[in-house]
Amino acid sequence: MAATLIKTFLFLVVVAGAVVVYVPYRLLGRRYPAPAVISWIVAVPLLLAGAAVLLRCMWEFATVGRGTPATIDPPKELVVRGLYRYVRNPMYVAATSLLAGEAILFRSGMLAIYAGGVVLFFIAFVTLYEQPALERKFGDSYRRYRAEVPAWFPRLRSPSPPGRGMG
Repeated sequence: MAATLIKTFLFLVVVAGAVVVYVPYRLLGRRYPAPAVISWIVAVPLLLAGAAVLLRCMWEFATVGRGTPATIDPPKELVVRGLYRYVRNPMYVAATSLLAGEAILFRSGMLAIYAGGVVLFFIAFVTLYEQPALERKFGDSYRRYRAEVPAWFPRLRSPSPPGRGMG
């Protein structure tokens, strides 16, 4: 499991770091407007929630799924517990939250446009690659999970216990 945690950490630093830290930093250039108070009030919760969700999901992938978020080393088990009981794509939702928080904090239209482009990429990737791949790998378990749990907007009702009707 240590090797899986190390690979997951590397994915976090390299891939997630590029998407939510490096590219936004490059897009901002040397322009870092001082955030207004309202920007802090709106952005900080988005940033904290996004970071917490992303870290929690990476942990679930490594410990429960026994794999990483990378397509070259995906989880061996379908992860349907934790935050995955509420929404099928919490890592993408978390990354979107981080990008939105950065756009708001730095009052950057360019970051907002970038965030929108990333969201469109996420939707296309999930629709065209990830869902078909998960269905091939996990079959009926994934189909039941997909039928019960929304893709992008967390359900508000209490989820069924893990494994019941899923997995």
